[in-house]
Amino acid sequence: MSTTVSRKNPLQNVPWKTRLLMEFGSFLFRAAMRPNMTLNRRLLTLFDPKAAASSKPKNGVVSFDAAVDPSRNVWFRLYTTTSAKLPVIFFIHGGAYVFGAADSFGSDASCRRLSRQLSAAVVSVNYRLAPEHKFPSQLRDALDCLKYLDDHHRDDAFSCADVSRCFVAGESAGGNLAHHVALGAGELELKKVRVVGLVSIQPFFGGEERTESEIRLGRGALGLDSTDWCWRAVLPDGSDRDHPAVNVSGPNAVDISGRGYPDTLCFIGGLDSLKDWGRRYCEWLKKSGKKVEVVEYPNAIHGFMSVQCEPEYGMFIEEVKNFMQKQDMAK
Repeated sequence: MSTTVSRKNPLQNVPWKTRLLMEFGSFLFRAAMRPNMTLNRRLLTLFDPKAAASSKPKNGVVSFDAAVDPSRNVWFRLYTTTSAKLPVIFFIHGGAYVFGAADSFGSDASCRRLSRQLSAAVVSVNYRLAPEHKFPSQLRDALDCLKYLDDHHRDDAFSCADVSRCFVAGESAGGNLAHHVALGAGELELKKVRVVGLVSIQPFFGGEERTESEIRLGRGALGLDSTDWCWRAVLPDGSDRDHPAVNVSGPNAVDISGRGYPDTLCFIGGLDSLKDWGRRYCEWLKKSGKKVEVVEYPNAIHGFMSVQCEPEYGMFIEEVKNFMQKQDMAK
């Protein structure tokens, strides 16, 4: 499935203020990376405004925070538009595994939009970050949030959530982590939560090989030097980029052909340096016998969902709606 939009300037659909913020964010991110593989987190925190949960509706959406493990700062924020039973979107934010949070202003705004526009209860996961915490800490945190939702689904606070219709979703690094959550969910012995679909949005995968799109399109925070730094920051010591956490379809890939895996909807941006890895991921899923729909927007930059690039963002919402409806019909 492919949608072609004619456009000379790949960023012309992004407001100029957003473009400046993107460029500043890229500069800030690179400035925070230290050669000794530590991160100037204080610098990043200065420019990462937080948004509080709100029991009063904001654009028709209310939210609250659920503490899963305060000792690890693992929690999630739930967004809902109604008290009626809604499908659940278990959302994992991006940030190259090294920055971002569920209460970051941008993440909060994105999840509010998703809840309102998709008529869903959105569970936004807050997980530990690298380099302070190596993989699989992030996976453990996300799975603990999913298990918490399963254990507490009867609580009044979650009365809006139909956990039997749960869609795992993630953007960029969150898309990478969503893949691992989709695999790990089958080992949790969940009682009520049923993962019925996976929405992968420009997933952050990689490998030792340099792909054509990485070389041609890599710049700023997605330049090879930056992404290499991020993978060194998150991977266990001594690992290379063909670690199965990074190169999920590569030489050390886990055989998932005989394992449960939800139907997948994957979004790829034609102007995204990660697009070749996204394509390989989808081909690997197909070869493993899994169902996957691929939507590629030739003129979409990395992060088009977060910055609401039009017309891609509007088409993205419609694609996700259709995918969710298909999974409901298949039940």
